[in-house]
Amino acid sequence: MNAATGVDESSIHYRGWRVVLACFLMAFFMFGFGLYGQGVYLAEVQRAHGWPGTLVSAASTFSFLLTSVLVIFTDDLLARIGLRALILCGLTALGASTALLGLMQAPWQLYLAYALMSVGWTGMGSVVIATVLNAWFARRRGLALSLAFNGATFGGIVLVPVLLALSDSIGFRSAMLGATMVMVVLVLPVVVVFTSWPVDASSNAAGVSGGRAARHSRKELLANASFWTMVLPIAIALLAQMGFIIHQVTFLEPLVGRASAGLAVTIMAAMAVVGRLSLGLFVDRLDPRLACAASMTSQAAALLVLLQSQSPTVLLICCAVYGFSIGNMITFPPLIIQREIGSTAFAAAMGLGTSISGIVSAFGPGIVGLVRSMTGDYTMAFAICVVLDVVAAGIVLWRPGKRAEVAAS
Repeated sequence: MNAATGVDESSIHYRGWRVVLACFLMAFFMFGFGLYGQGVYLAEVQRAHGWPGTLVSAASTFSFLLTSVLVIFTDDLLARIGLRALILCGLTALGASTALLGLMQAPWQLYLAYALMSVGWTGMGSVVIATVLNAWFARRRGLALSLAFNGATFGGIVLVPVLLALSDSIGFRSAMLGATMVMVVLVLPVVVVFTSWPVDASSNAAGVSGGRAARHSRKELLANASFWTMVLPIAIALLAQMGFIIHQVTFLEPLVGRASAGLAVTIMAAMAVVGRLSLGLFVDRLDPRLACAASMTSQAAALLVLLQSQSPTVLLICCAVYGFSIGNMITFPPLIIQREIGSTAFAAAMGLGTSISGIVSAFGPGIVGLVRSMTGDYTMAFAICVVLDVVAAGIVLWRPGKRAEVAAS
């Protein structure tokens, strides 16, 4: 039973599962457009406008950095304007961003589109999703998070090949405008009808606070060793992961062709669904830190083999292995926060942790693009990603102390 509602969370009639559906759709389009789709933008923008890859990669880094600043204040925004209003602001910003990507003619418009995408991340990203589901679920929290965040991987499975196919048939501009219209039609009514806090749960129970209390909890989090040994390795691993994802299509297209490159993204995203569902089903019996280290190590191994092979089959298998743990990199933080830091400062911890890891990982696309430009290929760039994954796996296994509840006031 959920303490806040007195309703059995395993029941299909529990309203929390409709909130999961809304979060699934939010993650589908936010991660589909805002993360996986950026590999398509990198290729299409260079093809359409002839802009250098470093310019487009730098725009990705700019977007992720801005997102990392904005998400710090997610708990304040939730307390001041409310959950539904924040999500609708995010949806509006994301829609404007994707439409502008199809219409832009100058580099400054690319950066404006990516700035709007950052606002979208604030209203529809992982911090909001994790915070609202933390309020609705207790016993089934891991499964709820896994199902909702699978929307992110389905975004990669569906949106990337669809955008590539539509770009070939009707052009990149029409593809982006059409996909934007579909997003608004699907997400808007679901958000309006389904998203809310539990009736009997206060915003503070969900880990949402404002003003001095939020600032105080963030200050205590920065002094918490468990928080840092969760945030730093996730940040390092995401740096490597973001660099690979954004450059995956550009790396694979000369080796296996455009269609197979799109297939590789689909396979990677499909395996992310399998990996996240596996975590959701067994999360209560797993040590999240140990599982996180194993995921990082598997990514390092997949990248290492990928660098050594020219076989299309081996390359696709490596993308599949890499994808198995992609989704869980955003599922592990809320699980570790809930177990080791507690629910009182959950929203503040998610916002601050996402900000720190986002700032670090934002440099991934830019670093990979810069190293590739300097060396002429992706060998050194992806080798750096392998080293980063191994380092991250070592740090996340460090347990500095027992569970410490961080007071929000």
